[in-house]
Amino acid sequence: MENIATKVKITKASSSKLSSVDFSNLTFGKVFTDHMMVCDYKDGSWQTPEIVPYGPLQMYPSAKVFHYGQAVFEGMKAYKDDEDKVWLFRPEQNFERINKSSKRLAIPEFPKGHFFNGLEELLKLDKEWIQKGFGNSMYLRPFVIATEPGVSASTSSEYKFMILCSPAQSYYSGEVRVKVSEDYSRAADGGVGFAKAAGNYGAQFFPTDIANSEGYQQIIWTDANTHEYLKEAGTMNLFFRIGDKLVTAPISDRILDGVTRKSIIDLAKDANIDVEIRRIKVSELIEAANAGELKEIFGSGTATVVTPILGFGYKGEKYELPKIEDSYAKSFKDQLLKIQYNQAEDKFGWRYEVK
Repeated sequence: MENIATKVKITKASSSKLSSVDFSNLTFGKVFTDHMMVCDYKDGSWQTPEIVPYGPLQMYPSAKVFHYGQAVFEGMKAYKDDEDKVWLFRPEQNFERINKSSKRLAIPEFPKGHFFNGLEELLKLDKEWIQKGFGNSMYLRPFVIATEPGVSASTSSEYKFMILCSPAQSYYSGEVRVKVSEDYSRAADGGVGFAKAAGNYGAQFFPTDIANSEGYQQIIWTDANTHEYLKEAGTMNLFFRIGDKLVTAPISDRILDGVTRKSIIDLAKDANIDVEIRRIKVSELIEAANAGELKEIFGSGTATVVTPILGFGYKGEKYELPKIEDSYAKSFKDQLLKIQYNQAEDKFGWRYEVK
């Protein structure tokens, strides 16, 4: 796909909401900045990207997204360092993944120039909304929806690509325990598990609500065929520290190819940690826990960065993990944050400055 220079049309908001926001008391994903990026697909091509004031959309109730779920999204973050420079973390990965998701849902791929030029103009316009300091960031939500009116079960001929900006603090602030799923699955072979499709997440809410009612914050998904193999958590890829080995499930058409997951694997290998990317049985997890070999479980994701999991439940039994001094989760989170906030060497070339 061509990476061509793209002009972006900008319409500024008449006033800013910035002064009314309490940045010390943010609820994730509830507050949005003054502007958003919008780009329409019609007549067989993506049109000129626009930056417009954040506000409601006008759409027909017959728009196909409401009926057939043609919708994909991404999660990204922007960070501000001590010198007021704004940084993105591996944005090429997000751009490539949203197009991979789009292709699976028969949505036209988005041009690279449109994506990066539109995103950078948006961030420059709403730069003051990004707060300094570890834990503070701007959560970015690129997404695409099918907008053609009509209830025929067919692909849309019209789409809307948008990027929203939401100031954020740490995603999970309390203790996290997870339930291993015995009955429900997130994805199956040949499905859309690898895509950030909206329906994947909508289908998670019911089983997660059940887990919440039993005192768990998240659910660990198992395979659709036998429920014997561990996959990922609701909003996170998963890592298991068994002895001093770091084990994670391989990506497939059932598991999201997480950007943070890739980064942790690279950091672990760079630190000479033994990394095993392989299938993991629930029974292996139980055996390791009972033998005292299971030292850590942690999740990774853009919103969470790295989240330690303190315990898990399976078939009515509860298992608590030990508290350890040399935590891999803490080490990886510290390293990632320092890279993201421009406080450490970026030996992998992951940072992207918004100029």
